[in-house]
Amino acid sequence: MATNIKSHPNLIDGTWKTSGDTPLEDRNPADYNEIIGLFPMATLDDTKSAIQAAHSALPVWSRTPAPARGAILDKAGQILTSRLDDIAIALTREEGKTLAEAKGEVTRARDIFKYYAGEGWRYGGQVLPSSVNDELLYTRREPLGVVSIITPWNFPIAIPAWKIAPALIYGNTVVFKPAEDAPHTALLLVEALVEAGLPPGIINFLTGDGALIGTEMTSNPNVNGISFTGSHNTGTQVYQNAIKNMARVQLEMGGKNALVILKDANLELAVKLAITGGFGLTGQACTATSRIIVDEEIADTFVLALTAATKNLKVGNGLENGVRMGPLVNQDQLQTSQNYMALGRKEGAKLLLGGEVAGGKGYFAQATLFDHVEPTMRIAQEEIFGPVISIIRAQGLNDAIEKANAISFGLSAGVVTNNLKEAFAFANQVDAGVVKINEPTTGIALNAPFGGFKGSSANTFKEQGQAAMDFYTRTKTIYVNHG
Repeated sequence: MATNIKSHPNLIDGTWKTSGDTPLEDRNPADYNEIIGLFPMATLDDTKSAIQAAHSALPVWSRTPAPARGAILDKAGQILTSRLDDIAIALTREEGKTLAEAKGEVTRARDIFKYYAGEGWRYGGQVLPSSVNDELLYTRREPLGVVSIITPWNFPIAIPAWKIAPALIYGNTVVFKPAEDAPHTALLLVEALVEAGLPPGIINFLTGDGALIGTEMTSNPNVNGISFTGSHNTGTQVYQNAIKNMARVQLEMGGKNALVILKDANLELAVKLAITGGFGLTGQACTATSRIIVDEEIADTFVLALTAATKNLKVGNGLENGVRMGPLVNQDQLQTSQNYMALGRKEGAKLLLGGEVAGGKGYFAQATLFDHVEPTMRIAQEEIFGPVISIIRAQGLNDAIEKANAISFGLSAGVVTNNLKEAFAFANQVDAGVVKINEPTTGIALNAPFGGFKGSSANTFKEQGQAAMDFYTRTKTIYVNHG
């Protein structure tokens, strides 16, 4: 192992520290021989100390005026702006997405901090009419408490930002664990908060084995809430752990998202949306377009156009000019994509393009299209989280909606049409928490509620915008008789 590889610490109660005998290797998915950095494997004692630090810091932070908390978030946003290019390069080297995608993600994290900084001046309770004379009846919002935040690797700065920023502005303290495949970008976010003046203990940063420290973060009695984004299986375990202490839970657990293309659609737009939603971010987005449901009347024409456009996608290192699709994040994700590519052939779907690894020293896969996919096939039912699109043919709007809904997930869905009546019919009937009309299934507004239905979430609390307040605060009702 090279001796010049930097070792990075965890943050517990304002102190940067390392622990564990065998560090976590953070590797570049575009060149798996390159170790970006080493991260500590936090111990169970580290985790308990971090939770206790957040618990001890809570009283002072919760009483800090919200505008003052917002000023720290605003300054952290300024720091992210000043370091945008460097953080974007670090993100691409660590996660694999293209540099343009990485810059967009860092910019989004900055904007999230600025948005919630403003929330410090906006949020509050309500004054309600009373049925009693000389009585003031009102509510106030109070912090939930200590919040455990567990994030995935696919958006290593944006997802932490949209969980951490509302947690802090509403007066909570945080124990934060990023995914093992993307700790460095998350650390850069935490460093910006510390540099902006966040007091010790308000945010605690841990890297390591999710099975060990994640279990403690979701079952410790001093944890009042858990916000988790990741797989359905892990999210289910998080929920079960939290129930033991009646902790509040916010879960986002993936999707199997459909883009429906009706017979009157602008095919040039439809192809563009399919490419953006299906192969942008290498298909590694919970809102990615993994199913295309196209009206049989235009299916052949659309498939030819989509295949031609997909052939032009350049796969490679996200730092190189002209690359449109980077690597998968690790060997496991590459193998999973390969397995589903083989499964699609076995199930009888027609392989139009791709279906193989792309070679090189990274975890590169070809952009893959399957046609004549049946809705019951596993490639149409299971989340692949890779650059694989299944094309399903439908007979009109009602059939398309039925096929779009015939899955256990319900995160995002889109429709391409010029028929306003059918667009709204789709929006009203599709079983998804996010609906996009003539837009890609990916991409969400930071000030709008985000979350799914069915197996995509716990069907409780939405993320982002003012909807985040419902999760990160509790409501107190106060009666004042002043007669």
